[in-house]
Amino acid sequence: MSGINNIDVVIMMELTYFQTFREVALRQSFTRAAEELGYAQSSVTTQIQKLERAYGVQLFERFGRGLRLTSAGEELLKIAVQMLDLYQQSKEKLTQQGGGAISIGTIDSLASYYLPPLIQQIRQKYEDLAIRLHPDSESAIVQKVKEGEMDVGLILEHKPSDPALTWITIKEEPLVLIAKPHHPLSLLKEVELSHLNGAEWIMAEVSCNYRIMLEKLLRTSGISYRIGLELGNPEAIKRCVMAGSGISLLPKMAVEEEIRRGELIGLPFRHPEIRLDLQLIIHPKKWMSHSLLEFIEMLKSTTE
Repeated sequence: MSGINNIDVVIMMELTYFQTFREVALRQSFTRAAEELGYAQSSVTTQIQKLERAYGVQLFERFGRGLRLTSAGEELLKIAVQMLDLYQQSKEKLTQQGGGAISIGTIDSLASYYLPPLIQQIRQKYEDLAIRLHPDSESAIVQKVKEGEMDVGLILEHKPSDPALTWITIKEEPLVLIAKPHHPLSLLKEVELSHLNGAEWIMAEVSCNYRIMLEKLLRTSGISYRIGLELGNPEAIKRCVMAGSGISLLPKMAVEEEIRRGELIGLPFRHPEIRLDLQLIIHPKKWMSHSLLEFIEMLKSTTE
C-alpha cells in the first residue's frame, strides 16, 4: 500500500484517533475538542496530523476563525462514525454494559428546559454514560441524524420533514404568546389575529420553526407586523419582552416559570395553525445501545 507503512497501519487501528477526529469535526475546533476529551491541545493536533499522514490527505482546512472538513474529511467522518458505533455495539454486546455515549441534536429551548431532568435520570442508572447535547437548527439536526453524526434528534416540528428517517411524536408542545404585565393586549378576554395588526415582535432567529409558522400565518392573514428585535436565545427573548413593549411567541416550557412568578403574562391567544409537536428523530438503521433504548423510552413516557 503506497504511502502507508506499518506504523501508520497501527495508528489507523487506534480508535482513539478516530474519536478525536470526530470531536474536532463536531466542534470545528482543536481547542474545544481538547477540552471535551480532556487532552492537551498539542495531543489533539498530533493525532489529527498522524491520521492525515496515514491517509495521505488533508482532513481540515481553516475557515475564518474556525475549521471545517475538507471533502476527504467529510468522507472519513461518515466512516469513522460507523466504526465507533460498531465498536460501542461490540463492547456492549460482550460486556452487557450500558455506558458509552449518547449524542443528541436538539434546539436551545429543549436543551435548556426539557432535557436536563431526563439526562439526570438516565445518568443515575448509567453512571459511566456520557451525554453530548449539540444545539443546532432544526434542518441541521435532521441532516446530522440522517448522516449518522447524531444518535437521535429532538426538535419541535409540526410534521416529519424527511420520510427517510423514523419520527416519533412525543407530545404536543403548546406555544405561548407572551408580553410583559399590563401590556394593552392583556386587557382582552381573547386575543384575535386582528388585534395583532401593527404589533411589535421580538422574534426568534429566522430558521426557528415557530417563527416560520407565525410569520406565515401573519402574512397569509394580511396582518402587518414589526420586528423590533431578533434573538437566537429564549432567555434573551424573555428578558427583552420583560423590559420592552414587544410581544413574542415561545414554547410553554420556556416561559412557564416566568409566568408563574408574574414576570411575564401569557396572552389569551389560540390558533389551530400555531402548534408544534415534540418530535424524536432516529435513523431507521441506527444501532441502539441499552442506555439509548432506555433513554428513548423515557422520552416516550413524557406526556405532561
